[in-house]
Amino acid sequence: MATSFRLQSYNSPLLSVRSPPSTLLLHIPQRYNPTCNSSFTRLNMSISSTPQTATIPENHTILGCGMAAVDFLVAVDSYPKPDDKIRSTSFQVQGGGNAGNALTCTARLGLSPRIISKVADDSQGKGILAELEADGVDTSFMVVSEGGHSTFSYVIVDSQAKTRTCIYTPGYPPMVPEDLSKSNLSSALDDVRLVYFDGVLQETELLSALVVAQEAHRRNIPIVIDAESKRERVDDLLNLATYVVCSARFPQAWTEAPSVPDALVSILLKLPNIKFVIVTLGEDGCMMLERAEAEDLQSEEIDVDDLFKKMKQRIDTDSTSATCISSDIAKLHAEGIGTVSGKLLLGTAEKIQPSELVDTTGAGDAFIGAVLYSLCANMPPERMLTFASQVAGIGCRALGARAGLPHLTDPRLRPFLVNDPQNVATLL
Repeated sequence: MATSFRLQSYNSPLLSVRSPPSTLLLHIPQRYNPTCNSSFTRLNMSISSTPQTATIPENHTILGCGMAAVDFLVAVDSYPKPDDKIRSTSFQVQGGGNAGNALTCTARLGLSPRIISKVADDSQGKGILAELEADGVDTSFMVVSEGGHSTFSYVIVDSQAKTRTCIYTPGYPPMVPEDLSKSNLSSALDDVRLVYFDGVLQETELLSALVVAQEAHRRNIPIVIDAESKRERVDDLLNLATYVVCSARFPQAWTEAPSVPDALVSILLKLPNIKFVIVTLGEDGCMMLERAEAEDLQSEEIDVDDLFKKMKQRIDTDSTSATCISSDIAKLHAEGIGTVSGKLLLGTAEKIQPSELVDTTGAGDAFIGAVLYSLCANMPPERMLTFASQVAGIGCRALGARAGLPHLTDPRLRPFLVNDPQNVATLL
C-alpha cells in the first residue's frame, strides 16, 4: 500500500519575504527494513542507474532539546589580521544552533521533529521560529521570553583556508526547569521515537534538559546525546543515554585515555547502558564502537589500537565517496582501561573538490541529523555512517549550516539508501 505526503519548499524568513511556499506531491512506496550481512564489512557506495525511492520511517516523530539561534554568516577571501579592515565576499543570515540545525536536517529527511528550546520575543526570536516552522519543525513546545535577546552567532568563513570561526552569544534569559510545565513535557514526549540533546547547553539549560531526559528514560524512549565538551552535569545526561555522538576532542578529554580508540572502549565501560558511541573527525571521517553481546565469544582479546591501525591501512584512499569498514565482533581491549565486546567501524568522509567546498558550518549537526534518521529507519551501522557522512558533505557545499541540507529525495543520497549496497570481504 503506497503512501502520499507533501513536502514544502521555502525561502528563509530570516533572509527575505517572498511568495508563499510551493507544494510538491510525492508518492512514496511502503517502507523497507534495510538489512546487512554481518560477514560483509566494507561498504562502498556507487550511483545506481536503477531508479530507487526514499522511505519515511514508520515511527518518525522525534524530540530535540538544545540551541536554536540566528547565524550571521560572512565569507572573506582570507581571515583578517588584528586591526585589519577587509571586504566580505558574501553575507547571509540563517537559522543556526546545534539542535535547530540537526532537527532541520531530520525534517528535510522526512522525520517529524519537535524542539524544546528558548528564544526571546525579539525580531531574531520570531525569525528563528518562522524558519524552523517553514522547514517542518514543530515549535509549539518552544519557550518565548518577554524581553531579553535570542541566541546568535557571528560566523566568519575563510574561503581560502576553508575554515570557519564562530563567535557565539547565548540568549538571555536562559531556559530553567521551571519553564517546562509537566503537561507540556508530557505532550512533547507523546509518541516520540527518539529524544536528542545537543552538546552546547549552558548550566541551567542542562538542568532543564535533565528533566526532559529523566522523563524520556522513565518512558523507555531511546536518548541520543551530542557530547561536545567536558562540562559539569553532562555526565548526568550521559548516564541516561542510549547512543552517544561526540566531537573529536571529547572522548580523550572525558576519559583521559591515551588514544581515541582507547577512549571509546573507556566510554562503553563507563556508560554500560549505551549501545554505541560515534566520534566525528571532520575530513578524516568518523569512528564508531558498537557494543555486542559477549556470551558466545571464544576469541582472544584484541588490542583496540592495533585493530584501528590495521583497519586504517585497509581504507580505500582512492574512493571519493563516503565509505565504511567494520571489524568482526570481538573482545576489544584497551591497555590499562579494560575490555568490551563489540565491533569497531571506521567511516570516511566524502572527498569534496576545493571548488565545491564552501563552508563546514553545521557539518556535525547535519551528521547527527542523519544519524537520527538512520536510527528511526533501522539502518545497519555501516550504512548509517556512510549516509550521515554524505548528508554532512552535501551540506558543506553552501554557505551556512542549513542552506545546503538535502531532502530525502535528493539524487545524491540515492545510493546510500538502496537495499543492495556493494560489499567486500571481512577484515578479520
